[in-house]
Amino acid sequence: MPNVGADCGDHCEFDGASSAFKRALWAVIAINGVMFVVEMTAGQLGHSVALQADALDFFGDTFTYALSLFVIGMSVRRRASAALFKGVTLLGMGAFILGTATYRVFYAAEPEPFIMSGVGLLALAANVASVLILLNFRNGDSNVRSVWLCSRNDAVGNVAVVAAGGLVAVTGSHWPDLAVAMIMAGLFTWSAVQILRQSLREIRQAPSPAE
Repeated sequence: MPNVGADCGDHCEFDGASSAFKRALWAVIAINGVMFVVEMTAGQLGHSVALQADALDFFGDTFTYALSLFVIGMSVRRRASAALFKGVTLLGMGAFILGTATYRVFYAAEPEPFIMSGVGLLALAANVASVLILLNFRNGDSNVRSVWLCSRNDAVGNVAVVAAGGLVAVTGSHWPDLAVAMIMAGLFTWSAVQILRQSLREIRQAPSPAE
C-alpha cells in the first residue's frame, strides 16, 4: 500500500485529514486507554518501574491520539502547536520515570518477574496491533508524525519489559527493571526532541494569522 503522506503531493505533508486515519486513531485510542489501566495496575502490584513507565507511555499515546484527532483540519500553526505541547508532555514523562527509577535505586522493592513478563507480552500484542494499524500513516506533519513515534515507543518498550522480566527472574535483582525504565525515559526524551524540532520548524514556516 502506498505511503498515505504521498496523497498530499510533492510540496506538502500529509495532515491527517482522511477518514482512514481518523478510524485508525479511534482504534488505537481504545487499545491504549485499556492498556494504560491494565499496566499501571500491574506495575503497582508487581513493584515494577518498567511496567509503570510503559503504562505512562500508553497514557501518553492515548492523550496524543485524542489531541491529534481533535486538531485534524485546523491550520498548520494549530496542528504544530498541538505537537509542540505533546513533545513537552513526553519530556515531562521521561523526567518522571527517570526520577522514579532513581528513587528505586535507594528504596528498592524487588519486582515480580512473572507479572512483568506476562503483562509485558499482553502489552506487546496490543502495541503490535497499534503499529500495524498506523503503519501507513508514519509520515506526515508533526501532528501525524508524533502519533507514529509514540506508537513505536510502546512496541520497543514492551520488548524491553519482557526481557527485563526474564532477567529479574534469572538474577533475582531489581536492576534490569530499573535499567529498562531508564532506557524508556531516554526514548521518551529522544522522541520529544524530534517532535519539538519538527513542530517548531512548522510554526516558524506557517503563515501568520494576519496573512
